[in-house]
Amino acid sequence: MRHSIATVSLSGMLREKLQAAAAAHFDGVEIFENDLLQFPGTPAEVRRICEDLGLRIDMFQPFRDFDGTTPAQVARSLERAERKFDVMQELGTELILVCSNVQPDALGDVDQLAGQFHQLAERAGRRGMRIAYEALAWGSQVKLWSQAWSVVERVNHPHMGLALDSFHTLSLRDDPGGIARLPGEKIFFVQLADAPWVNTDVLTHSRHYRCFPGQGEMEVTRFTAAVIESGYSGPLSLEIFNDEFRSAPARANAVDARRSLLWLEDQVCQSRAKDAPPCKAPLFAPPPAPVLTGWAFVEFAVDPAAGGRLAAWLQATGFHRIGHHRSKKVDLYGQGEVRIIVNLEEDSLARSHFEQHGTSACAVALATPDVAGALARAEALLCPRVNGRVGQNELTIPSVRAPDGSLLYFCEAPQGGRYAFEADFVMDESALHGGALGDRARFDHLVQAVPAGQVEPWVLFHRAVLGLAPERNVVMHDPYGVIRSREIESTDREVRVSITVSERDNTSVSRAVSSFRGAGVQQIAIAVTDLVATARALKASGAPLLPVPANYYDDLLARYDIDAGLLAAMRELGILYDREADGGEFLHLYLTPFDDRFHFELVERRAGYAGYGAPNAPSRLAAMAQWRQAQQ
Repeated sequence: MRHSIATVSLSGMLREKLQAAAAAHFDGVEIFENDLLQFPGTPAEVRRICEDLGLRIDMFQPFRDFDGTTPAQVARSLERAERKFDVMQELGTELILVCSNVQPDALGDVDQLAGQFHQLAERAGRRGMRIAYEALAWGSQVKLWSQAWSVVERVNHPHMGLALDSFHTLSLRDDPGGIARLPGEKIFFVQLADAPWVNTDVLTHSRHYRCFPGQGEMEVTRFTAAVIESGYSGPLSLEIFNDEFRSAPARANAVDARRSLLWLEDQVCQSRAKDAPPCKAPLFAPPPAPVLTGWAFVEFAVDPAAGGRLAAWLQATGFHRIGHHRSKKVDLYGQGEVRIIVNLEEDSLARSHFEQHGTSACAVALATPDVAGALARAEALLCPRVNGRVGQNELTIPSVRAPDGSLLYFCEAPQGGRYAFEADFVMDESALHGGALGDRARFDHLVQAVPAGQVEPWVLFHRAVLGLAPERNVVMHDPYGVIRSREIESTDREVRVSITVSERDNTSVSRAVSSFRGAGVQQIAIAVTDLVATARALKASGAPLLPVPANYYDDLLARYDIDAGLLAAMRELGILYDREADGGEFLHLYLTPFDDRFHFELVERRAGYAGYGAPNAPSRLAAMAQWRQAQQ
């Protein structure tokens, strides 16, 4: 389908917004009146800019408070409309959005409204214009799409139709199912927006919390599917009011916007019955989301000085150096199925990353049985492919850019505990076994720390490109402020990632973001089969286990019935504990961070425990803060 975006959805001046929309390959735009009023030129100039950029102006908006007023007010509004039609003629668009009245004295009689709108539609028709009537969720009398449709149906004029906005329907928890029974040709325009559920009034919700489809929690797919079933074949457009988006880079945000519409069309395709009639406008159908079998490796960018310190830290935390690259200054560390790559290559993407972000994860890799399919989906969903330098007889491991500019690789799933990419390394077979982490160690999850305003792009990236599903929103209390986490998982939980953000300067997340000068992997969680035994082996080798205050264990005994021997071991080794209502248990411990940037967590899941140990976050974050103070 055609894709459009309201200029209010992007930051910057009007020309910058239009350039960003064109660069993301939108087909059209809605010109928001405030953007036009602030433009230092004529509407005709805006039209020429759009034509040069290959953009169609799909709609001009908004025209407010027309309906439900006195005859004298209607007469003045009709004259206002003529002036708007003049502007539209210069812009080269024939559709205007008319919002339902929000004034307290607005009238709600359908016959009266129909009479007023018939006059407006007649005037629009004489000018070759059309009216799209939208029910605002906070409208005084008309706030539901069905109420707006009653007016449109009563007017029965070819130049008047319905404008539908997913937010106005879903924020009121109104049922969009009936939209499928509307005549598609009477739906003149469709605007889409997602949002998280927040405890506030609907106007504040709309003006500050809208986001792109797939970034929030509303049933935008169900709404859009109903629109498609009606036979609607016009543009799918985005109208987003969001405080963070107003300051986000317009071009990157426009790419996210377009990706959200592509993902949404894919979701609608998947939701339709197999015997459903073809859509009037074809829907985007990319390769299916890949089957992912787990995280394959994390790659760190270093220079020689940082590389030496990181190598010592990895060895202290239980990793062995198991190989070195045949042609590059790259070392491979591992235990079980966990692989950590340390890249010291000078002329490389990793070194460029290091110069910008310091010692940090420059790439992660996911294992999949269909590498080509995973790459094809990522590229179809606007992720640029990255080609690194590959030596003679070396494997090409395809990668794409993640939202922060780091790389996401796709590689084949391990066979017999070995990855295909290990063929590029001279391996030390003796170092593969016998470590403290055990031969069955594997990645459990990654924690990504991101700057404020960047959670939504990461959620959409994981959801659209990788097929992961957002799960819990978690609030954690650091001694220096609140940390918010969005947990995202594959359906089989083989791949888990947590996106964390904090707006307080001295929390562990904010400190990491400051150190990275942007987003970065802050925590790598590794699953082991027997955490107590692993912790004992690490402690015996002098590993830097994070100490936990004794008070934590006194409280733990008051909350849970725990075996005395296990409790004593946890107290000795700094192991934290959580139990879910269904009996699933979670044991986890932390190692002290590298340069206050990133750290390892070791976990043991019992009886299907599904969470991440969130109840222990305050104790863990306080322990990290105490350790940090002790280093000063």
